Amino acid sequence: MKILFAIQGTGNGHISRAREVIPYLQQHGQLDILVSGTQSDVQLPYELKYKLHGLSYTFGKNGGIDIWDSLKTLKTSKLIRDIRHLPVEQYDIVINDFEPISAWACKLKKKPCIALSHQQSFLSDKTPRPQKKNHFAEQIFQHYAPSQPGYGFHFESYDSYIRTPIIRSEVRNLESTDKGHVTVYLPAYADAYLIKYFEKIKTVRWEIFSKHSKQEFKQDHIHVRPIENEAYTRSLAECTGLITGGGFEAPTEAIFLGKKVMVIPMIGQYEQHCNALGAKKAGCTVVTEINGNFLHQLNTWLEYGKNVHINYPDETEMLIASLFKEKKSFDL
Repeated sequence: MKILFAIQGTGNGHISRAREVIPYLQQHGQLDILVSGTQSDVQLPYELKYKLHGLSYTFGKNGGIDIWDSLKTLKTSKLIRDIRHLPVEQYDIVINDFEPISAWACKLKKKPCIALSHQQSFLSDKTPRPQKKNHFAEQIFQHYAPSQPGYGFHFESYDSYIRTPIIRSEVRNLESTDKGHVTVYLPAYADAYLIKYFEKIKTVRWEIFSKHSKQEFKQDHIHVRPIENEAYTRSLAECTGLITGGGFEAPTEAIFLGKKVMVIPMIGQYEQHCNALGAKKAGCTVVTEINGNFLHQLNTWLEYGKNVHINYPDETEMLIASLFKEKKSFDL
């Protein structure tokens, strides 16, 4: 059986999850891997059949998306050309983690494309949303990477097809300790923007993993370093708590390790604000943005924030086996 696994390359969560999924996909046939997008800092330890520019946004430095840079990197003609020329008809099954080129190629060629992504969970009305829905963002959930019904992932199983998070094996095997520092991963904020707040709390060591710095440096009790998988994982295992954006994988890994977690969703990023509601329900602290009140919120979290622990079961092998068992229902 020929399998195509297509992965979104914006952010690190999709790639991190793929590292767990790929070995089980390889048990079912000849696997080719496609990654599109330009904003991942984590590499896959597998050969890529296709590495495409895709459709991404660029992280800004003030808490949101860099709209102008995102538009500059948009290559519409290449995107259309890649959709038309991707040979999805050569595969027996296409599995998609919110990757638009393969999804639209399948739609164009009437080839089933099976979703296996966090974003798939948002096709259910039972998944947490803000009181005021963003209808444009809801359309993106529906049409960015159109797929057949598959499996979604979220903080809990809000619907029958939604599963709890896939936790990386290296995280599952960690010994969770507390060496007194706080790990920070906020890719939408500039280092200097964060430092001006964290430098005021000198009783805590801060380990900031930066998307904007190529070299690590220390400033008193603050350690800034580029994003690197092993260093980040070690920091997470040994931290008191994690401060992170409104992505999905980072807070769920911290929850699995029993850490206290503060979630700060990106400004104007609807999906992250939806995720923040799920994180809050799980027991995390949510701060809507870093502003004049942030120092007070930070001190309150350090003093009174509670550790959260959910022992998410390891269901990846069973999930992939179920997907292939149900494959015939997708071959419409």
